[in-house]
Amino acid sequence: MKIVIINYGAGNIQSIMFAIERLGFKAALSNDWTEIKAADKVIFPGVGEASSAMKMLIDSGLDVLIPTLKQPVLGICLGMQLMCNKSEEGNTTGLGIFDVDVIKFSPKVKVPQMGWNQIYNLKSPLFIDIKENEYMYLVHSFYAPDCAESIATTNYEVEYASALLKDNFYGTQFHPEKSGDVGEQILGNFLKL
Repeated sequence: MKIVIINYGAGNIQSIMFAIERLGFKAALSNDWTEIKAADKVIFPGVGEASSAMKMLIDSGLDVLIPTLKQPVLGICLGMQLMCNKSEEGNTTGLGIFDVDVIKFSPKVKVPQMGWNQIYNLKSPLFIDIKENEYMYLVHSFYAPDCAESIATTNYEVEYASALLKDNFYGTQFHPEKSGDVGEQILGNFLKL
């Protein structure tokens, strides 16, 4: 299986590569259109600030490529948020894959939400053999509200989408690669899609 992690300058790339290796696979790091299009699975990571990350995607032309991909694609954290219509962070226009806008948590709660929180309302093959209310690792100040494309929910002041699905595009707000055995099982489920 050919797994490509999109390399655009923003990402939690090493920890994802190590998690994939623990699952018995190897991943290539690439921003090459041909290599990405030829992959069986594509992982779109993200750590950082939305507008600067989006600028890096635009500068490399990956903003045009990513929405056209036909194989399973997994956006993680900021990667998922950039797949949405837009983000309040830096007033950023996203890739428009998920039909939801990313907004900031209110000042009533500590931001970023950092640490472990539960996921529930689990839907889709991404969560095969995953129990409701498992704990996942999250670090974020912005979130996608619960919507029609939600396949997992988390509560932090409000219920929000901690995972999204549309066609072949999956997104997790949590970091499966940093969420222990259960997170790696979710990553493994993605690789089996």
